[in-house]
Amino acid sequence: MSRAQLALNVDDIDTAITFYSKLFGVAPAKVKPGYANFAVTEPPLKLVLIENPGQSGTINHLGVEVESSSRVHEEIARLTGEGLFTDEEIGTTCCFATQDKVWVTGPNGERWEVYTVLADSDTFGSQPIPAPAPSVTTGSTSTATSCC
Repeated sequence: MSRAQLALNVDDIDTAITFYSKLFGVAPAKVKPGYANFAVTEPPLKLVLIENPGQSGTINHLGVEVESSSRVHEEIARLTGEGLFTDEEIGTTCCFATQDKVWVTGPNGERWEVYTVLADSDTFGSQPIPAPAPSVTTGSTSTATSCC
C-alpha cells in the first residue's frame, strides 16, 4: 500500500493532536515529544505533525510512504532515470523510525521523500533536513544522514 504523506509544522503539538484527531476521526499512531503521526485510512494519508513554534501552518515536507525497501530502491532507479537528483538515506533514523528513503526537490524548492519504515526508534534524528538540491541534474546521487 502506498499513501501520500503531509508533514506540517505546528506551534503546539497537543493542540494540533486534538484538532487532527477530531478532523480525521482517528487517534495518532505515534506520539513523541514534539512529534505525532496519524495513519489515516480514508483518505489514505500519513499526517505528520512536527512542533516548530513560529512556523505553524507551513509544510515541513511532503512524501509517499511505500510498503518496502525494494520499492524505495525501484523509485531511486526510476527518479534517477528521469533525470532528477536523488538524495538517498538507507537505514537512517528519522521521525522516531528507522527508514529507507530517497529525497527529491521540486521546482519551487519543496522537498519530497519516498520512504518505508523499517522499525520504530526512540530518537527523532540527529540533523535537520538537508539543503535543497537542484531538481534536475545528470542523475547523480549522494548519501545523506539527515532527518525530515
